[in-house]
Amino acid sequence: MTGGDVAAAFRDPGGCGTMAETPGPVSRSVSLTPIRKQYLDIKRRYPHAIVFFRLGDFYETFDDDAEICARELEITLTSKPMGKNLRVPLAGIPYHAVETYLARLIQKGYKVAICEQMGDPAKAKGLVERKVVRVVTPGTVLEGNLLDQRSNNYLAALVTQGGRSGIAYADVSTGEFAATELPAAEAPAELARLAPAELLLPEGSEAPEPYRGPVTAVRPEWADPEEAQEELLRHFEAGSLEGIGIAGRPLAVAAAGVVLRYLAETQASVLGHVTRLASYTPSAFMTLDAHARRNLEIFATLRQGTAAGSLLGVLDGTKTAMGARLLRRWLGQPLLDVAAIRARHDAVAFCHESAVRRARLQGVLSKVPDLERLLSRVSSGVATPRDLVALRRGLEQVPALRAVLEEAEPGAVRDRLLAGLRPLPEVAELIAAAVEDEPAATFDQGGVIRAGFHAELDALRRVSRDARQYLSELERQERERTGIRSLKLGYNKVFGYYIEVSNANLSLVPADYQRRQTLVGAERFITPELKEYETQILNARERMGEIEEEIFRQVCGQVSAAGAQVLACAAAVAELDVYVALADAAARHGYVRPEVDGGDVLEIEDGRHPVVERMLPEGSFVPNDTRLSGREQIAVITGPNMAGKSTYLRQVALMVLMAQAGSFVPARAARIGVVDRIFTRVGAQDDLASGQSTFMVEMLETAHILHNATPRSLVILDEIGRGTSTYDGLAIAQAVVEYLHHREQGPKTLFATHYHELVALAEVLPRVRNYNVAVTEEGGRVVFLHKIVPGGADRSYGIHVAQLAGLPRPVVARAQELLAELERRGRGRGRRGEPAAQLSLFSAPPDLVRELASLEVDGMTPLEALTRLYELRERAKRELGE
Repeated sequence: MTGGDVAAAFRDPGGCGTMAETPGPVSRSVSLTPIRKQYLDIKRRYPHAIVFFRLGDFYETFDDDAEICARELEITLTSKPMGKNLRVPLAGIPYHAVETYLARLIQKGYKVAICEQMGDPAKAKGLVERKVVRVVTPGTVLEGNLLDQRSNNYLAALVTQGGRSGIAYADVSTGEFAATELPAAEAPAELARLAPAELLLPEGSEAPEPYRGPVTAVRPEWADPEEAQEELLRHFEAGSLEGIGIAGRPLAVAAAGVVLRYLAETQASVLGHVTRLASYTPSAFMTLDAHARRNLEIFATLRQGTAAGSLLGVLDGTKTAMGARLLRRWLGQPLLDVAAIRARHDAVAFCHESAVRRARLQGVLSKVPDLERLLSRVSSGVATPRDLVALRRGLEQVPALRAVLEEAEPGAVRDRLLAGLRPLPEVAELIAAAVEDEPAATFDQGGVIRAGFHAELDALRRVSRDARQYLSELERQERERTGIRSLKLGYNKVFGYYIEVSNANLSLVPADYQRRQTLVGAERFITPELKEYETQILNARERMGEIEEEIFRQVCGQVSAAGAQVLACAAAVAELDVYVALADAAARHGYVRPEVDGGDVLEIEDGRHPVVERMLPEGSFVPNDTRLSGREQIAVITGPNMAGKSTYLRQVALMVLMAQAGSFVPARAARIGVVDRIFTRVGAQDDLASGQSTFMVEMLETAHILHNATPRSLVILDEIGRGTSTYDGLAIAQAVVEYLHHREQGPKTLFATHYHELVALAEVLPRVRNYNVAVTEEGGRVVFLHKIVPGGADRSYGIHVAQLAGLPRPVVARAQELLAELERRGRGRGRRGEPAAQLSLFSAPPDLVRELASLEVDGMTPLEALTRLYELRERAKRELGE
């Protein structure tokens, strides 16, 4: 059992196969034990989840589940009689170690139903009641060791109908819940942004390409907008969708309903933590499709897949898990609203202006635990006493953060940050009054609730505390009464309190001693007085545990009631953490505040790649300028491979992204007109899973860009046409540039190419500019200067790069001979012959070029322009002898 079919448990609650007592060929005549019948009744309701069945101090698994657990968890597989002539496979794990084993199963794609004892077995008359309290799936995890603390763990739902889609997502570990409706064609990009741990789809639906994450099928009726509306209104206790903020978006409502219904079936306890549904519009943010996220290495490197070496790795100096998750969201969803972008820059500047203030804020922030996930555990009933203490200590840091901010001069930014940081002293004080600073891990150990908080508990503790003194005194009295100097009192969990007498002294045992246990060299006894005191002590201990757990649950309930305020405070802490981290990165790496506006100019002075410069010796990175606008729309960048073209392209895109996410940028100065989408086509890779070659992948990505780029987009194209023959590739590259140029208000484009022949485009396309990567030759070897300068390259330097790569000298020498021969033959061949070297596409007769340049295209009608084009084509054919 793997992957995404757990919801079949909900679609077919009675389905259990054809067998009488368990999935498998077992005779109907088998007589089952009561606990076996109870287990099978539960398993029938969750056939596609591994059932962790609580039996005392263990979670037991049976049948196929046991075999899976034994194999995947590397634990012992045994068997147990559970009826006449029936032994079933059995594998168990200690209840206190459940998180470790649960993590391993979830990571392998399994889903686990946690079945708990609903009462005290010692007090139950007959079989103790058991029921599944939650089904743990990849998207509904609460356990800390199953989660990446610095990123969200989203459960998402997708509902598509009539060319539109609804997407809803929730992180049950933080309480975040949001939904949107958008064109179906835009759903893949939004799913790429969310990267859900689990995607819910109505049965019969398919995930959109190129999504290949985990999928769970759910009942189709869950996606009915009317049923979903009722589910939302009931959960949020609202009278209309307007109050929730999602009215008029039926597919968003349907997707949100799917998420709620799924949580109700798997993790009902977390629903109390989901207190707000945020409705959002993806068009309010910069769109970054999966290609852009991957190629720009925003969150992970292409090769290692690690944060180190990515943009996130450079910028993430956050001190809290909440801040780290928020920074990820900001980088994945840059803003389009100029005022909102400037507000973030204002806050970063406020933190940037004082190194002392920044350091003090970082010191306090480093003491703040993950308030969001701690609250989720408290609200869902899985928190430990230590979780509650950690939550208290986090809330106690809020006044310290405010104190640092209040020392700054009054201003709009300071006041806005202070407004969000609202202390919750009543919550912190309640926890401090009720729970010990260093509580025990479990209630059976005692020591969770603070002394003085509960009178009965204090009295019972006195009884338990006085027991030691009483037993010590009783031991002394019994030694004097019996004359047995080696007599001693003891206790074990099986036999309780006892008096132990060695065999040598058995003749001195009084008549009122009652034998309880025989050992090799001694006997153990009990007296009526000791038995009575044992009952009193054990009852006190049991009652202490009950009271402590009861008080703890009450405190958790009161804290949960203030959950909305705790989450608001956590959000404010996270936001401040991100501002401080971005300001610190700016101070350490020499970033400047960009000027962001609604214009169409992208102008950068001495820009640098934020990641690459960190990998080089201090000050060795060569900065470069960039200028793109409506009049300088396309920059064709030529030069040899390895000279820095790709780095330059990526650094421009990253600086735009950083600026619109709220960060300062690595440059001397920057002016950035808001970009709605960043498109990238860089690198070469096969898609073997779908049988697509490198060149097909390249063309698919290029087609996607050409169809979807807008006038406000930034397009990054690197080596278009490289995956096919020289002339095919050159023709495609030129056609792409022409297409982008001829579109009305085409996107700003950086077009890097090794086809140096394309530099001639700037002579005929008015919005194309040529740039090249400067090189110099020293002693016959090429030296890359990594400087982008105006003008085009006159050759590709491919053999020089091959030499740098270490090709054997004979290969390099022979390649140079062949290149010289090909160039000679290309120059000498007649016009009817196909050139063997890379010849310019613009080697037309001078008079034809002059006539083409003199055309007043702007004053022509479409028909006149088409007529002149045909005339020029016929002249060109005659010149070429065709």
